Parts: sequence; C-alpha cells; structure tokens
Amino acid sequence: MRKQLYLIGIYIFCGSLGTAQHTNMKVQVEQGWLEGEKLESVTGDSYYSFKGIPYAEPPVGKLRFKAPRPPLPWDGVRPAKEHGNVCPQVNIFTDQLVPGSEDCLYLNVYTPEIKPQKPMAVMIFIHGGGYKSGSGNEDNYGPDYLIRHDVVVVTINYRLDALGFLCLDTPDVPGNAGLKDQVMALKWVKENIAQFGGDPNEVTIFGESAGGASTTYHIISPMSKGLFKRAISMSGVPFCDWSLENQPRRRAFVLGKLLGIDTKDPNELLEFLQNVPTEKLINTDPCITKSEELINNILKMYHFTPVVEKDFGQEHFMTEEVTQILKNDTINEVDLLIGHTSEEVLLGTPKFENEFIQKYNRYQEMFVPTEILISSTTETILHLGDEIKNYYFGNKLVNNDSMREMITYSNELVFIYPIYRFLKQLPKTGDSKRFMYKFSAVSKRNVYGQAGIKYGIVGASHLDDLMYLFDAKMHSLKYEKGSPEDKLVNLVCTVFTNFAKYGTPTPDSSLGISWPEFDSNIKNYVNITDTLTVEHETGDALTFWDSIYEYARNKQ
Repeated sequence: MRKQLYLIGIYIFCGSLGTAQHTNMKVQVEQGWLEGEKLESVTGDSYYSFKGIPYAEPPVGKLRFKAPRPPLPWDGVRPAKEHGNVCPQVNIFTDQLVPGSEDCLYLNVYTPEIKPQKPMAVMIFIHGGGYKSGSGNEDNYGPDYLIRHDVVVVTINYRLDALGFLCLDTPDVPGNAGLKDQVMALKWVKENIAQFGGDPNEVTIFGESAGGASTTYHIISPMSKGLFKRAISMSGVPFCDWSLENQPRRRAFVLGKLLGIDTKDPNELLEFLQNVPTEKLINTDPCITKSEELINNILKMYHFTPVVEKDFGQEHFMTEEVTQILKNDTINEVDLLIGHTSEEVLLGTPKFENEFIQKYNRYQEMFVPTEILISSTTETILHLGDEIKNYYFGNKLVNNDSMREMITYSNELVFIYPIYRFLKQLPKTGDSKRFMYKFSAVSKRNVYGQAGIKYGIVGASHLDDLMYLFDAKMHSLKYEKGSPEDKLVNLVCTVFTNFAKYGTPTPDSSLGISWPEFDSNIKNYVNITDTLTVEHETGDALTFWDSIYEYARNKQ
C-alpha cells in the first residue's frame, strides 16, 4: 500500500521564518515521510537537501558490534534539515576524541530535482579516515559542485574503529560491521532513491582513502552484488598498508585486557565490551606486538580494519583473502574508475618531521610493507628493509633533509604500488570497463599539499582531489565563478559525473581526449591537471616492489 502512495507522496509547501522565505519539501520513503528543504549552492544553483535520514536501526546496546538491521518506520513527518549524529571516533589528524553517538547510521540525499523528466544517475560517497575517523557531513562533503551536473548525491556515515570493525570470529561478531553498514545504505538507496529523482539502476559508489578501499571491497563482496553499477576508487584499495588485517581476534582480546577483562571466552568478552563506555572503547590502542607501537602511524597501520570472516553459513561480506577472490574471478561486474594523487603523502610531512623520520635510520623494518612484516622472519624483514632504504635513499641519512625521498617512498609503498597491484589482479568480467587516472592539479584549493611547500615539494596531496568535488565547508574555500579554480572544479566534476552517467569519463570530444581503458601491459592513465593528457607509468618502482614481495614469498 505504501508503494502505491509513492506517486502522490511528493509535494511542496512554502512557509516563512521571520521575514525570510524558504521552501520545504516532503518526500515519502519506505519508512515514512521526510521533510527536507530547498537550498542554494555556492555556485548559485538550487537543490533539495534531505539530511540525517536513518538507513538502519540504531546499533546500540546488544546490537553493538553486530551487523546492522533494517531501519525502523516512524509516524508523522520526520525533519530532514540537520545531519544525524557522527559515529564515535578519534580524529585521525588531531588525535582528539569525537564522542558522537552510536546512533549514527544516517545518510544525506541532495538532488537538483525531485521530479526530473528522466531519472538521474546517483553517486553514493563513502568517506575515508582509516576506518576510524570521518562522516558524510557537509563540513567536508558539501554537494554544491556535483549537483550542478544533474546527479543525485548521497553521503553516508558508517561505524568506525572497534565499533565498526571488531572481530571475534563468532557468528554474532564475525567482523566487517562497518562495511555491512555501507551495504545497508546501498540497499536503502536502491529502494528509495527514485523518490528523490534518482535512477536506482544507475548507481555509482565512490570513495576516497578508506572510502576508496571500501568501494573496491564492494566490487568483490557477494553482499554488495546488484546494488551498484559503477565504482570510483580514489587513493585506496584493499592492498594498502593501512587496510590490512593483523590477528583481528587476538586484537579483540588484547582490547578486552586493556579495558579490564582477562578471558578466553568470546561470549564473555562480547558481553563485557558491549558495556564499556564508548569513549574508552575507541580511545584505546590494542597493539599486539611491541613493533606495532613503533610503526603505528597515520599511513602505516590501523588496529581495526576489514577482515576475512569465518564462514558460519550465514550472509557474509567476504570469507576469502582478497587475492583469492580475485584469482577465483568471483567479483561483481561493474565499471571502475581508479586513481591516486601525484604526491599522496604530502599531508604526512608534519608527522614525519624530526624525531619520527629519524627512527627509520635505527629501525629499518619501518620501511617494510605491513603484509611482509606480519608474515616473514626477522632475517627477511631486515634484509628487505636494507634493500628499500638503499633504493630510495642510497647513502643518505633519513631525516628532514631527505623529505623528498621520504615522500616518494611513501607515495609508492602506501598508494601507487597497491593500486597497480590491485588493477593487475582484477579480472575482466563481461563488458565491464577499467579507467585509470592520476590527479596532479595544483591551485589554491590544494589545502593538504601545502605541507610540502617548506621542502620545495609541490603537488596534489592525499585529500586534495576532494576539494574539487565537494564544497568542504570547514575550509571556507572561496568560490569565484570563472576563476582558474572554478574551471578545475568543473573539469574534475565533469570527469566523475560523466563516468557515473555514461560509464566513461569522456563520452564525447568536449574534454579534448578520448579516455582509453586501462591496459596493465602499458600502464596507461589520464593525468588530470588543468587539462587531461594520456600518459604511461614508467614502471621502475612497480618492478622494484614486485621484486620485494616476490623475495618475501620465496622466503616463507
């Protein structure tokens, strides 16, 4: 009956607040009525905004750590003009606790039109933050630039840190709750986005950093099948150092010990952890080895990440290693646009400086990829540490004076090599297409890349590309129509929305090139500056890292 009401479930009414006139919009979704509002973007375009929409039952109490449940219906009209709660977290840059609320599974929908002549393509953004920080709110992800390209934009929250990625290897808590939150959001969009003018059959998921890795996890997960048509992965894949699991069950018990319980019973541990105050749960570092304390940093390793679940005969996100899933060719048939920025790790220079960077001289295992660190002998690790140090630094000491070399090493280890490695292993399915980019644009909008200026390094840092897709309210970046920055914003948004709408970044000749599909033999990509140019990765560093991983495998 509710679906039959959908055709009459949309109407507009005007009201006033003091002397200011504003327009409200009511939309009916599966769970009830929502009241959003019509707003004006920084570009002067109007759009409809619906914030703080619950897409799952609040995961509180006995639902803590467990897979999300479908959203509950509500009576009356639910206000949708304010963002929902952010999930509890520790800010990845400041290390400050953000209490938030465990009742945080909300999404936001922004649409240029509620009743367009033709349903519009939908773009669902998954935020980054190392699986431990962030939200879908407009302080970082304002929709202003994308909605003028006639797409519906959706941003989501999902559970973070231990709340989203604790794993007990039990049917109740097999892990990946945060990724399952994302799946629940995708299901909600599939069922309801038509009410906002979106086409449920033209959904693109896109994300950056941990959000980029999440998009690629959805490509290989049976749970996500049929929920999206295309994916854009920005600076993140499952092979990135910070996305790898390491003894997740053991880590859960270490967390319990640190918080006050010493047990080997997972059920007893679960009951205990479900009653621990949130701020203690997410503000505790459960390192399982002493060396983890040394290498635990913004780019290297996080405690709670996606895991390979045990198969309990129930719905799961993934029960095999990523490499095995790719080898088995059991992935979802979707198009993929994937890439990275030119100088990913520039934002990390303040973390590297002085005492921290000098630790690399004393402890050369810090150079070694996490995947090798957790699976190799001390002899292998130290040998490879020497090899990596010599390749990037030669006879130089590792200190502030060799920051250029440090950034190059980190770019290639943490982002570039894992992305090419993933693409190389990703099987071609059906008619699916693969496109590769490198984002090298530089302007006043490169907020995070400014950290490299003192070292004479200019480029696009990790996160800088987001400044050309979203109006990040927290940065108060001035918008000037017709400025060089505006032209760059328009170029980047055109590339991304073209892919979402047409399955290719260049459906015609208007951007000056025909974007070729990725070929792993020639490693072709499109470099995004103020223009688009087709280029090729030289492959020297990729060959070096191939040799590092091959040596480690042969020594196991």
